[in-house]
Amino acid sequence: MIANKTKLQPEVLEAVVIRFVGDSGDGMQLTGTQFSDTSAMFGNDIATFPNYPAEIRAPQGSLYGVSGFQVHIGSVEVSTPGDSVDLLVAMNPAALKTNLYALKPGHTLIVDTDSFNRKNLEKAEYTTNPLEDGSLENYRVIEVDMTSLTKTALKEVTGLDNKAISRSKNMFSLGMVYWMYHRSTDYTIDFFNKKFKSQPSLIEANTKVLMAGYYFAETLELIPNAYTISPAKMDPGTYRIIMGNTATAWGFLAAAEKSGLELFLGSYPITPATDILHELVKHKHFGVKAFQAEDEIAGITSAIGAAYAGDLAITTTSGPGLALKGEAVGLAIMTELPLVIVDVQRGGPSTGLPTKTEQSDLLQAMYGRNGESPLIVIAASTPANCFNFAYEASRLALEHMTPVILLTDGYIANGSAPWKIKTVAEMPEIKTNRVKEVKENWHPYDRDEKTLARNWAIPGTEGLEHRIGGLEKDAVTGNISYEPLNHEKMTAIRAEKIERVKFNIPDIEAEFINEGDLLVVGWGGTYGSLHSAVKNIREEGYTNIGYLHFNYINPMPKNTSEILSKFKKILVCELNSGQFASILKIKHSEFEFLQFNRIQGLPFANDDLIQKFKELV
Repeated sequence: MIANKTKLQPEVLEAVVIRFVGDSGDGMQLTGTQFSDTSAMFGNDIATFPNYPAEIRAPQGSLYGVSGFQVHIGSVEVSTPGDSVDLLVAMNPAALKTNLYALKPGHTLIVDTDSFNRKNLEKAEYTTNPLEDGSLENYRVIEVDMTSLTKTALKEVTGLDNKAISRSKNMFSLGMVYWMYHRSTDYTIDFFNKKFKSQPSLIEANTKVLMAGYYFAETLELIPNAYTISPAKMDPGTYRIIMGNTATAWGFLAAAEKSGLELFLGSYPITPATDILHELVKHKHFGVKAFQAEDEIAGITSAIGAAYAGDLAITTTSGPGLALKGEAVGLAIMTELPLVIVDVQRGGPSTGLPTKTEQSDLLQAMYGRNGESPLIVIAASTPANCFNFAYEASRLALEHMTPVILLTDGYIANGSAPWKIKTVAEMPEIKTNRVKEVKENWHPYDRDEKTLARNWAIPGTEGLEHRIGGLEKDAVTGNISYEPLNHEKMTAIRAEKIERVKFNIPDIEAEFINEGDLLVVGWGGTYGSLHSAVKNIREEGYTNIGYLHFNYINPMPKNTSEILSKFKKILVCELNSGQFASILKIKHSEFEFLQFNRIQGLPFANDDLIQKFKELV
């Protein structure tokens, strides 16, 4: 349903960054998601960044109740949601005040003038109306009586109360942006028909308001031109837009199918990890057993029980929950059972910043348990490859008979990107250590000579009776043992077992160049920001800069020292105070590691990174 544009030809852009912001009840997440999905259907490359308030329902119009959704679309490679914004849609004064800093000078601002009343201006701590005091003269401001126009569009629609009418105004703004960027409204109208199929009045209302915004933008003289972003050049295949948490859940489904095991999830809801539980609950037809426990400890111990019984066992959490799970993680290490613990990191400590991102749980993942208790730690780096690393975490846990901590973060868990759909047949083989036949002189702690992984005997199998628990056990029989030399031996075996994992993971490769003056190092969810910044500065002529990104933290790839040795300076960039840098200093003390850190609950800004790189080269 795109109207014919007879007055102008759209200006072609390579990429654009758009931010929708409003009150937490204004539907900004839905608006942004619809624009993202429509652009994906068109073929653009995409990265998104939803930004939620921490409060469940903050006071309407307040500064801390602002909810936003940023989307970066392009015909070229898009690795981040973008720093500066080309178009800002602000639904009220609070949204404007908290987000204007991000809008590029000379670029477009759309505001709902109906919301700029005295009460809302006071809540946003404005002493004067910014639409009247000249403070917005550096921007192209489009003032729209959005609420009033929405009511006018719906005056003949029956079955709606005032609240439902007012809440439809987000579709007016979406319609305007669809016209401005030459997007079709068909996908969103189809979405209305499916979502509200039992409520025809809502289908009619949302469709009318969407089209009212679309045609309003077309006839508005204040918008002198429209834009178009061509489809991106991507590898052939079938794609869908996927959020990181959804991709994580699907990766576990694929691993269960590939390994031939049933999937068990034992979890307690916590922001921002809960959507993994929500997603897996939908797939009982795949044999998923999802248990919402009464607390974090019950969540992980139920998963340990499932692992003992022979399932692919998962538990999901964020930083505060990982702290509560610490003792049980030690139990899984001592019993040497396969278990995946997903930690979707958020700002801390304590409750901290529950809806903001951070990389501050790394040391907790590495060392946050009593005793000598090493395990595998890996980290996903994009919303799409959360699928791959959920699968990989499952593979490593099953093949090495050990817990694995998979680190993601709020940024990539709630963000979305195009994902090329995979078949289970395309995924790597997953081997298990399940005992298939009883042999004479069988022992539960007999080990694979190559990996040191112990046997996985399923309880109830005749001839495989054995003892298991949190006390130290004999190196062969598994019976309780307090012998000093046996404890030292078992401690060494458990450590060596994790160290040998480096022979079952890929070598790490530097991007752009293999040797040079500066190596930028990152890990986990900062990949998009760091890759993009290095790519941009190289395009400025700084071709002596390379990039190295870690997904495997413990153990690190076996060729790590070789890559680090080929660069004169090494800069480790993290969204914490330097946790990965401290691990590198311990494990590779022959090198000097410089640091660049941010702890603001937000991803890295491209300009900040580039400025730091230039200082060093």
